[in-house]
Amino acid sequence: MTTAVITGVSHHHEQELVTNIEDASGVSVVRRCADVAELMSTGASGIADVAIVSADFRGLDRDALRHLAGHGVRVAGFVTSGDDAGEARLRQLGVTTLVRPGADPEELARTVIELAEGVDRSARGGGPGPSSATSVSDADLARWLEDPTSAPGLGRDPDSDPGPGTAGGTTTSRDSGDPAAAAGSSPFESADARLADLSEPRRARVTAVWGPAGAPGRTTIAVTLAADLASRGVSTLLVDLDTWGASVAQALALIDEAPGVAAAARASEQGTLDRASLSRVAPEVSPGLRVLTGIPKPERWPELRAAAVEDVLEKSRSLVDHVVVDCGFSIEDDEELSYDTAAPRRNATTLTALETSDSLVVVGGADPIGLQRLVRAVQDVGVVPSPPPAIVVNKVRASAAGARPERAISDVLGRFAGLEEPIFVPWAPDECDAALLAGRSLVESAPAAPVTRAVARIVDVVRPDLAPAAETRVGRARARTRFGRPTRRSG
Repeated sequence: MTTAVITGVSHHHEQELVTNIEDASGVSVVRRCADVAELMSTGASGIADVAIVSADFRGLDRDALRHLAGHGVRVAGFVTSGDDAGEARLRQLGVTTLVRPGADPEELARTVIELAEGVDRSARGGGPGPSSATSVSDADLARWLEDPTSAPGLGRDPDSDPGPGTAGGTTTSRDSGDPAAAAGSSPFESADARLADLSEPRRARVTAVWGPAGAPGRTTIAVTLAADLASRGVSTLLVDLDTWGASVAQALALIDEAPGVAAAARASEQGTLDRASLSRVAPEVSPGLRVLTGIPKPERWPELRAAAVEDVLEKSRSLVDHVVVDCGFSIEDDEELSYDTAAPRRNATTLTALETSDSLVVVGGADPIGLQRLVRAVQDVGVVPSPPPAIVVNKVRASAAGARPERAISDVLGRFAGLEEPIFVPWAPDECDAALLAGRSLVESAPAAPVTRAVARIVDVVRPDLAPAAETRVGRARARTRFGRPTRRSG
């Protein structure tokens, strides 16, 4: 069976690459694409197994690669020897298998065929000579997690650059003193991506704050949740991904003319987003709390593509200890039905955040309309990829839910939606207005208020490892609230 290849390579090396492929057995070039639009349409046609692209191919971005992957086309990168910037860009875009000019045709064919079969090879030394894409087992990687120094090239500083290839196809290890690693003879550096997957528990957690339409208080909960985490010594990033009405910047009195989330998405699309660039567009607004502001105008939603959002959230995990995402209300996926081909989707940001998050907080209002929407929202979010939700009923007050509103709301949610033990946040218009006027979080403006203590219970749910410290810090008065006032203890 012949592996079908399409190319998206600049004209400087296209002929040489195509000649090498045609000289090999088992692979064949079916289309030489002139631009990204042709590359994507050819990939969607189903005639290709592998696409070989170069870093300087005009218009190449993360969304195009995601489009190819969605149609089952695996991607390899074409990099000339010494083109460190091109290699770094391709790796930032997620392309880990690389080929170089002058590669032996049969070695090139093996790389392409294995990639088509699902074997991810990192051909750092893809030129003539022995291949550097030596296979490393996941069992070995798991063992090396316990002792990183036992594997050459795996004990590097996570803040340093991954070390692009040097001339001749070798790789320089910036932190390892092993001469063999510096000469590019280590087979383990090609396994960095799988190593990151195996070490996933060490990454920061992502919490998505979502809820139905009707202003139930998603942003207030998200801001307070993030600020509470930061106050406990957990470095936190608050990301505003609401494409319908972003308001985190306004809530914290931040200038939003240059939204951080749009800047981060653009950098991701171009393959230039890293930890340093992300930290520049996500300033620290209070000790331990960074903010990635949202788009100021709803019509700018096409700037946030799903692939870029996913990458931004992934990069955020390495920047802080916890990521809180303020999501938009809509999760309907019907927009794609009105297109014959793939197109940007407004709700893709929220759907991506829900899918990639580790915990989910669903916020609903405590009035009859809000509760009805909350019940339906929990049913809707249950059919999209997302974590089990923690239910938060916001703006609890007797005037909207009757006497003993907590018990009444618990009965309604348990009977009609099977939702047990929701977290109640009391109605606190004065405290929220004062915080909004000052451009500060409730943790800063009203740290002892019942509403702030109630939100702290959400932190105990999404980060149970912090609960004992929280109990010691504020005492048992935090544990329960009733009608917006601390529960009175007898005796």
